[in-house]
Amino acid sequence: MIAFNKRRNTLEQETYHYELQDISEPNLFRDLFSYHQPPMVSFNHRLVPMDPPDEIWITDTTFRDGQQARPPFTVKQIVDLYTMLHRLGGPNGMIRLCEFFLYSDAHKKAVAACLEQGFRYPEITGWIRARKEDFKLVRQIGLRETGILTSVSDYHIFLKLKKTRREAMDMYLDIVRSALEAGVVPRCHLEDITRADFYGFVVPFVQELMRLAKEAEMPVKVRACDTLGYGIAFPGVAMPRSVKGIIYGLVHHAGVPSSWLEWHGHNDFYRAVSNASTAWLYGCAAANGTLLGIGERTGNTPIEALVFEYMGIRGDDNGMQPQVITEIADYFENEVGYEIPHNQPFVGKDFNVTRAGIHADGLLKDEEIYNIFDTDALLNRPVAVAIGNTSGSAGVAHWVNAYYGLTADHILQKSDPGIAKIVEAIQVEYDAGRTTAMSDEEMEALVREHLPDLGPAKPASE
Repeated sequence: MIAFNKRRNTLEQETYHYELQDISEPNLFRDLFSYHQPPMVSFNHRLVPMDPPDEIWITDTTFRDGQQARPPFTVKQIVDLYTMLHRLGGPNGMIRLCEFFLYSDAHKKAVAACLEQGFRYPEITGWIRARKEDFKLVRQIGLRETGILTSVSDYHIFLKLKKTRREAMDMYLDIVRSALEAGVVPRCHLEDITRADFYGFVVPFVQELMRLAKEAEMPVKVRACDTLGYGIAFPGVAMPRSVKGIIYGLVHHAGVPSSWLEWHGHNDFYRAVSNASTAWLYGCAAANGTLLGIGERTGNTPIEALVFEYMGIRGDDNGMQPQVITEIADYFENEVGYEIPHNQPFVGKDFNVTRAGIHADGLLKDEEIYNIFDTDALLNRPVAVAIGNTSGSAGVAHWVNAYYGLTADHILQKSDPGIAKIVEAIQVEYDAGRTTAMSDEEMEALVREHLPDLGPAKPASE
C-alpha cells in the first residue's frame, strides 16, 4: 500500500507493521561488542535524509541522572539550580522539561519546593521503574508526565530482568496503560537502544506504544537512551549504533511524531554533544542533558553545550539567556562544592584563557583572533591571559590592560618600559625553577613596583 505524505508531498509506502521477534537466546551483537575490545564501528553505507523538526528544544535530567554520580543536592540547591534553568531556558521554554527522582522524602520535598516556584518551564516530570507501585508516587505528587524505565536491549531484558522479550514488552505496555488511564503522559525510556535489536524488538514495541497513544488520544513519548555512549553519528553506520538510523526508524518505521521523541546520550566515547545535535537534525525534537554534563561514569550531554549547539543550528537564541551559564558554574563551585575542570568548555576557569605569548600578542591586537566568540557578551566572561613562562611582553600587557580596565589612549603596549621590567621579574621566577602560573596578587605587586602611575588595582570585571 502507498499513501500521499502531505508533509513531504510524495507518494510513500505505508508503515510496515513489525512483529516482535521473541527469541529464546539473547542477541548480544558479539561481532560489535566483544567486551574484550572497544566496540566495533560497522558500516552498511545506507544513508537517511536529514529532517530537522519545526521546533527543537532541550530537556534536563540534572536532578535524576545527574545525581547518580555525586552526593545528593540539598533541597535549596535544587530549587536554586532549577530557578537558573528556568532563566537560562527563557520565556519560550527552550529548556522544556526537568526530571526528578520521586523515591525518598528528600526527592519529594525538592519536587514540592520546585512546584511552588510556579514556573511553566521547565515542566517538572518524574522518573519511575516499570512497576505499578512506583506509578503511585507520580499520582500522589500530581505530576502531568513521568519517565518510565523500559529497557530494550537483550543485555537488560535477558541478563538483568531475566525475562523474555514478550514478557518485557507486556510488562512495559501494562504500566503505560496504567499511566494513560490515570491521565498521566508516559515517557518511555528505551534504555540501551544502541545495543538493542532495533527491528526485532524496538520498532514492534514502539508501534504498540503508538497504538495505545491513538486509542487513548494522548501522547506516549519516547526517549532513545544511548546508555553507554555507543551511538555513532557517521554517515552509513550500521544499526544498532547509528544515531541517524535510530531516529529515522523511530519516526518513519515506528510512527513516533518528532515532538514526542527525545535523545538521551552519555559521553563514554566523547560523542555526547555531536550525537545529540545529530538527533536534532535527523528528526528528534528534544535533546536531554545535565548541567555541566554531570552524570554516571563520563556524564551526560552538557546543557550549556546544547544551548550553543541550538544557537549555531538555528541562528538565534529563541529567548535563552546564555549569561546564566556562568552563574550556574559559579554556583556549582561556590555553593555545591563541585570542582569544574579548568579546561571544560564554556564553564571552566581557563576555557577562554591563553598562556602562550604568541596568542596573547594576537589578543592584544584583536581578541577575535584567538577567542571563540564574544565570551564577555554571551557568558559574562571576558577573554583572559594567564601569566606564565611563555607569556612574554604581549601576555603581560594584555593582562595589565584587562585587569586594570585600561581602554583607548590608556592602553599599554608590549613595548612599554614598565611592561619590560615586569617580564624580566617574571623570568627570574621561572629561571629559578617555578612551574606554576603567576597569581593575580603577585602580578598586582609587580605592577605597583614597575607601573606605579596605574594606582590601586581595579579589575575590569568589577
